[in-house]
Amino acid sequence: MTTTVPHDPPSTLPSTLPGPVPGDLLAAVRGRQVLVDGALRPATLHVVDGRVVAVGAYDDPVEGPVLTAPDHAYVLPGVVDTHVHVNEPGRTAWEGFASATRAAALGGVTTLVDMPLNSIPPTTTTHGLAAKRRAATGQLSVDVALWGGAVPGNLDDLRPLWDAGVMGFKCFLSPSGVDEFPPLGPAGFEAALRTVAAFDGLVVVHAEDPAVLDAAPVRPGGAYRDFVASRPHEAETAAIARVVAGARATGCRVHVLHLSSARALDLLADARAEGLPVTVETCPHYLTFDADAIPDASPAHKCCPPIRDAGNREALWDGLRSGVVDVVVTDHSPATAAEKLRGDGDLQQAWGGVAGLQVGFQAVAHGALARGIDIAQVSRWMSTSTADLVGLTHKGRLTPGADADVLVLDPRVPLHVDARTLAHRNPISAYDGVELSASVTATVLRGRVVARDGAVTAGTGRLLART
Repeated sequence: MTTTVPHDPPSTLPSTLPGPVPGDLLAAVRGRQVLVDGALRPATLHVVDGRVVAVGAYDDPVEGPVLTAPDHAYVLPGVVDTHVHVNEPGRTAWEGFASATRAAALGGVTTLVDMPLNSIPPTTTTHGLAAKRRAATGQLSVDVALWGGAVPGNLDDLRPLWDAGVMGFKCFLSPSGVDEFPPLGPAGFEAALRTVAAFDGLVVVHAEDPAVLDAAPVRPGGAYRDFVASRPHEAETAAIARVVAGARATGCRVHVLHLSSARALDLLADARAEGLPVTVETCPHYLTFDADAIPDASPAHKCCPPIRDAGNREALWDGLRSGVVDVVVTDHSPATAAEKLRGDGDLQQAWGGVAGLQVGFQAVAHGALARGIDIAQVSRWMSTSTADLVGLTHKGRLTPGADADVLVLDPRVPLHVDARTLAHRNPISAYDGVELSASVTATVLRGRVVARDGAVTAGTGRLLART
């Protein structure tokens, strides 16, 4: 990865794809490097009513509009990002469904799953779920599903939320940062696991231990090293040990969110070897940046748990290669400039969260290329496996019967990230100034072109519910 001086790029990428434009309904997508059954090969994806009905030869005849990728470009399933903070309703100034899904489309994300906190009301009751769905209606450029939340006092709301179609339940073991979404203590966490296990649901956990955080040194100021010290590795390892113990005691399916510390990998591998229903994700910013290279007083890089050192980053890549880490998701968590810049560079005061929805897939593809990892593996981490995590088995793959959700990744169109041109609501991102080796030049949602060369068609996305 290299960085560049911020620049003023053209408003759209140079046109690389002749033919269909945003809004067009396709009869087929064709390419020389199409990811089918885990391998790249020449193919034509035949599309009817928004679904792939057949995978044919490259030169198959087609009646109707065809999106033909350049020979050197990759045709991959659309990304399924299961960790996005949209924040609407209630904190729409931070982000919203229109801006988030536009950014998603431009980044090759065809389905996202919205987190239940940072909106008002949070998605911790069926009332909150209904408010979230009303807010999303008519605003979506890509498909959206919703997480529910587990907080103190809402045990009786969990089964109704599950029956209403949420993908599972997020909880915190330490303070979330917003009063509307308090953390679960040890007894409350186990009670939530037992309740959700009864209907074979999924609990996804922000795993940092509050006692470790309380004991850590907190030094005000802009030194990134001091911020990392305030969220030590032990906060994650202690909390993850509690998550594993909870899965063992209750049989509940659990998923560890945004793994930052590679010191937890052995613990997670042991849980997997034991046969416990434990999965784990990491994020593009943990795979891209390292703490020693982050400038001080840079709140764009602040997130919890924090970005750690380069050795830790490489160990996370190793965890992905070995299969201990299951998926990669963005944890897109933006905020207003007032929130991100609160404290004038004091990282203890600034809102924590990295805005990366539009560039996350391209960042991981760039990092994988540098490490000799093929694009098919990146697609499994960010499309197929994420779809499987939440039960959206008609997403994240290019096979007959699946939704025709497709991205075109062009390795001959480098991406120079300028936060001012990103589509999410507030122009602040840790990726500002980063140069990536490939760009998403087209995105197709259920057979319709929703983004191409920087242009997006709004209103084509749907709200999804677990079935």
